Parts: sequence; structure tokens; C-alpha cells
Amino acid sequence: MREWVKNLMSPGVRERVSGSPASANGASSFHLWWDVPFGERLTAASVTLDVTRRPDLDRLVFFAMQVAFIKPGGGGAHLGLQHHPAFPGQSAANWGGYDPDGELLDGTESQLSSAPDDPNTRDFPWHATHPYQLTVERVDDGDGGESVRWRGSITDLVSGDQTVIRDLYARGTFLRAPVVWIESFAPCDAPRFEARWSNATVVTDAGDVRAVRRMRVDYQPHAAGGCTNTNSFVEGVSFVQRTGQLRTVNPGTNLTIS
Repeated sequence: MREWVKNLMSPGVRERVSGSPASANGASSFHLWWDVPFGERLTAASVTLDVTRRPDLDRLVFFAMQVAFIKPGGGGAHLGLQHHPAFPGQSAANWGGYDPDGELLDGTESQLSSAPDDPNTRDFPWHATHPYQLTVERVDDGDGGESVRWRGSITDLVSGDQTVIRDLYARGTFLRAPVVWIESFAPCDAPRFEARWSNATVVTDAGDVRAVRRMRVDYQPHAAGGCTNTNSFVEGVSFVQRTGQLRTVNPGTNLTIS
């Protein structure tokens, strides 16, 4: 008998390994928080994403890097690839965010088309087992005002082609708290999918480029509606996130790559 089935049958153990997530938005997510010194003023963050096993169902799954904005504002934004049934080939890219009041950030008009005419989510034909570099960088500081310009771009590391999704305007001159995550609107017992994250870097206000080699594991808890058969671990030079697997790494664990 599989271990998570034994756990499910044991008194006092709460599992959610089948059916839909019970969260308010119907999704389950899990995160890897980057080990960056608290208060470090960042002007850029980037990471390589390789979806090594793509979702095999007609539900939205989002693979993203998220950042928060600081000094003087707040809010945050996320950049990544989406397996999205509303887009051609179920493939899209998203760069969107919120201000401190929860309102959508404004931005430039993307040069990419969008089947459902979504300003943040655009048609983007991405492929499994294919590495993409996600980059968020400040391109205009807005003279310290409320129109700091942040660019989200995705680079195909096989072809070398870089695609700018769009620029967002935020009330924040610097970044903080980078994190990568998967958010899935699929049932907990959907066919397994997997993403690998590598080459995470940040750029400080002084222009120093720093590699991020440690990340902290976090899962959406059962009480908040999350699936409990998600797992995060290190394999080689990658931080791996996988669904449909017995959880072997506890939340709060610091994972390190050499």
C-alpha cells in the first residue's frame, strides 16, 4: 500500500491527495523562497525555468517567479509560463501584479497577442523540457515617483531569443523577497507534472550580481485548501517542484545546491 494511503487511513493525519483543492480560488500552490539578505535592495532578479513534465489536462497551471516592490511603495508582481486552456496550444506567458491596495498594476501594451485579450497574459508558445530564463528588471526609476518601470522578459535559452512580455508601473524603486512557485487549478490526483528551477540570481543596487543557492520550502497547508501530495527537493543543480508525489521534504526546510 502506498505510504500516503496509509497516512490517509491513520487517525489524526490530514491529507488531500484527490479531488479539487479546497481553497477559496480553487487552486493549490507551493513555493520556494530565495535566501536573500533581509533589506537587500535589488534592481533585478532572474531564474531558469524548465517544465520537465507538462500538465496533461485542461486546467490552468502557473509556473512563476514573484517579486515584491519596496521604497516607497509596495505590492508585487509575478512573471512566468502558464499551461492555460484559453490560449493556443494551451501556452501563455504572464507578467502582472498588484499595488499595495490590491489593484492591478498598469503597464505598457504588450506586443504579443492574447486570445482572450488579457493585458497581463499573452500568447506564448513554450515547450516542455526546454529551459527559459525569466527576468524582472528595473528599466526606469521614474525619478523616485510612482511610475517606476519594471520589465518582465523571457529568454529561450535554446534559441537565445528574448521576448519582452511588457513593462509594469509600480510604486517601488527596488525589489525584495523573490520566490518561485507553482499554482495549480488541477485536481490533487491529476497526472503528475514537474518544474526545475536553476541559475537564480539577483542584482543589487550597487550592481553586484549574486547567485542564489539556497531556498526555503513552503506549501499551501491542508487547512488553506492545498493538496498534500506536492514535494520540493534538490536534484543536481536544480530546485525541483513536483506534484502527485509523497511529500519527503517538510515546509520550512532550507534546500541548498552546490
